[in-house]
Amino acid sequence: MGEDALPYGNRAGAGGGAQHVDAPPGPLVYADWLAGRLGSPGLRVFDASVGAHRGAGRRIVGARPFDIDGALSDHTGPLPHTMPGAGRFTEELRSLGLHDGDTVVVYDAVGIYSSARAWWMLRAMGFDRVAVLDGGLPGWAAAGLPMEDSAPAAPAERGDFTARPRAGLLVGADEVAAALSDPASAVFDARSRERFLGTAPEPRPGLRGGHMPGAVSLPFGEIQHEGRMRPTAELRAAFAGPAQGRERLLFSCGSGVTACVLTLGAALAGYRDLAVYDGSWSEWGLPSERRPVETDGAARAG
Repeated sequence: MGEDALPYGNRAGAGGGAQHVDAPPGPLVYADWLAGRLGSPGLRVFDASVGAHRGAGRRIVGARPFDIDGALSDHTGPLPHTMPGAGRFTEELRSLGLHDGDTVVVYDAVGIYSSARAWWMLRAMGFDRVAVLDGGLPGWAAAGLPMEDSAPAAPAERGDFTARPRAGLLVGADEVAAALSDPASAVFDARSRERFLGTAPEPRPGLRGGHMPGAVSLPFGEIQHEGRMRPTAELRAAFAGPAQGRERLLFSCGSGVTACVLTLGAALAGYRDLAVYDGSWSEWGLPSERRPVETDGAARAG
């Protein structure tokens, strides 16, 4: 494992959008890094809040909505929060003013929750110059940094961003099933241990309780403290035991959102070969003879 889990820097062939802001130093940036660059040409700040926090209350000055609950999910199928197609993604990001050469910082109103999903979506669509704001909006507000209440202004011009999907960063149920039997891969589940064990009900109706046979439990909150990611040494320790030397790590959760928090943690810990199960438990947990679940050590189907 290297210090930086994934390459950061300019996209090959990137055009448009003069690069006036340096690339983020890694997948995570801190409030002082963003504050010192806020308002600079070529910097885009996206609010990726979901649920009750979507579009509500105050935001960082100049931030625009990265709408995971809305246009930036695929609503043509039954699963929540799945990735839209490359054409749709391109159109939505251009409408937010994103250029291929810009730098992006994403945040959410919880701390680090859905912002990690936005980070991974951009990475999966070939955009490298993106980082998550550690501590999110609560950390920014606690530091007394600039915020605003008015509706976000429309970008002065459309961007020229073009999605270039990367294979293997978002995977489906078949790839996860193969990974569960692959000695070089580990599948992590970001849900609570109670949901993992099947002792707590799933919040979405019609889903079975339990977990994939062979998956390991690492609730996403365990790699955070007060809305911030834990230090690198603690993250490495959190992943090292469950990974057991395996370098290909796949992540699942309820609907593909908090799985990305684990992905962010693994990237900070130095893992490079990472993937998110896009459908997550919203797909695997459906009644199925093909996708077994386990609760007390015994696998069952149906």
